[in-house]
Amino acid sequence: MSKTPTTAIDVTSVSRIAHDEAMRITEVENRKFGDLMRSLTDEHWSTPTECTLWDVRAMAAHVVGSAAGQASPREFLRQKRAGKPICKELGSPFWWDGMNELQVRERASMTTEQLVAEWDAISVKALRVRAKLPRPIAGLKVLNLPAPVGRQPLSYLFDIGFTRDVWAHRIDIAHTIGAEPDHDAQHDGRVLADIVAEWAVTHGEPFSLVLEGPAGGSYVQGGGGEEIHLGVVDFIRTLAQRTTASGVLEHTLPL
Repeated sequence: MSKTPTTAIDVTSVSRIAHDEAMRITEVENRKFGDLMRSLTDEHWSTPTECTLWDVRAMAAHVVGSAAGQASPREFLRQKRAGKPICKELGSPFWWDGMNELQVRERASMTTEQLVAEWDAISVKALRVRAKLPRPIAGLKVLNLPAPVGRQPLSYLFDIGFTRDVWAHRIDIAHTIGAEPDHDAQHDGRVLADIVAEWAVTHGEPFSLVLEGPAGGSYVQGGGGEEIHLGVVDFIRTLAQRTTASGVLEHTLPL
């Protein structure tokens, strides 16, 4: 059932997701992604997604492989090194594109059951490692991410960033197969609010944003800004550059 938001939330009042809350959110998101994988039919697995190089299986393989890197610093560095030549092959300046494609290729021969089983095991281990990441290390500002994000501490990815990636890909897959994502206000609405708050800060323009759906809400920044009304799925697809838009929605946010 679609949610019709009423009272607008000033984005400056949205508390950002910190480490402890991020770990609780990650546990729920991992379960939701596993449930989605188990619900897919053979036809679903081979359906092309809006990430043009990947079908649903490849997208899921990336999510699984990413968790493997999060679960082990040695595996993360191995993927980063092995992904370098793939970056050149793809013509990408971003090291993570090579890692992502490596994760997919290394799981290309897996059965559906093997892929799901790896997710069930590795997502638990990845969460445990992320939860214990020492805060001084998490605070190291060593990430140089694309605009508008820029330089960030490791915690940007290891707290909520990797979880956002899973969440966005869960939306990708649901959209691909023509299904409504498993969204609720408590979990998905919280992830969404955090994304909206960060997105608003990156561009600073005034807006009034109404997002429909169980995870939706009404958000405002400043006064007299553009009025936007659309569904949560289309909003995330736009921010993640799966589709294009004009006005304030021209501002994207890597997810």
